[in-house]
Formats: sequence, structure tokens, C-alpha cells
Amino acid sequence: MSLDEQVNGRKTMGLRKEVESVKVSEYFEKTAGMGVLATADVTGLVDAAIYAHPHFIDEETVAFIMAERLTHQNLESNPNAVYLFKEAGEHYQGKRLYLKKINDVKDAALVKELRRKQHPDKSRIHPDENKHVVYFRIERERPLVGDGD
Repeated sequence: MSLDEQVNGRKTMGLRKEVESVKVSEYFEKTAGMGVLATADVTGLVDAAIYAHPHFIDEETVAFIMAERLTHQNLESNPNAVYLFKEAGEHYQGKRLYLKKINDVKDAALVKELRRKQHPDKSRIHPDENKHVVYFRIERERPLVGDGD
């Protein structure tokens, strides 16, 4: 299965819209900090968990490696999430990414490959079995503080 098929669950002909501002993927590549992924179940009960930087597939699509825990369970019934990222330091700068789940792939080899790309020195610390690569479309991007509109 191609990456495009894994991300979208179908062939997309590779069409992507142009990004007019600084690439969000470059921001995350160059910026240290801490991220929190917030989800809610179908009834609205909210959960938040610390997550590493997202894996960028393109400028509109990110993926997270996810264990079969509450965050993953919430996304089964409610595909919406927010990734809040605070830059390292004492200031309040960062980003909020509003996300919608578009696919979920349980593939230990893919998990290992993504881990190796982002953290080559830590790729053997966490077992890769029973992990999912969950893909999201970025619906909206906002600064950590303020509206950004």
C-alpha cells in the first residue's frame, strides 16, 4: 500500500494545496518544546496526553505513533483532536494544531521506521507492537496564545 493510500485510505492523485506562510513542518523540525494531544470521546469527556512532535507527511497531514490507550480509544468515536505545542523556555510561544483523524494503520514496521527518522537513538526503547500510526489532516493552525485570526 502506498503512503498516500495509507494516509487517506484511497488514492488521491497527490493533489495538495500550496502553503503561503512558513512551513509548519520546518517549524517543528527546528523548534524544541513539549506537546499535548487533547481528544474527547463521543460524549465530550476530554483527555490530554503528552506526545512527541508530529511526523509530517506533507504540510496538511501529520501522524502520531499511538498506543492502544485512552487517546486512541477516544479517536475511534470522535476523530477531532488538538495538538498544543509550547516552545522550550519561559515564554508562551508555540502552536495549536486542530486535527481531524483520516486514517489509522497498525503496522509495527511503519512505527519503527517513523521512530528511527525522528529519534534514531531512541528507536529501541519502546516496543513497536500494539502501536498505531494515526494520520490527521490539519484543519486549522493557531498560535499558542491568542486567536491568530
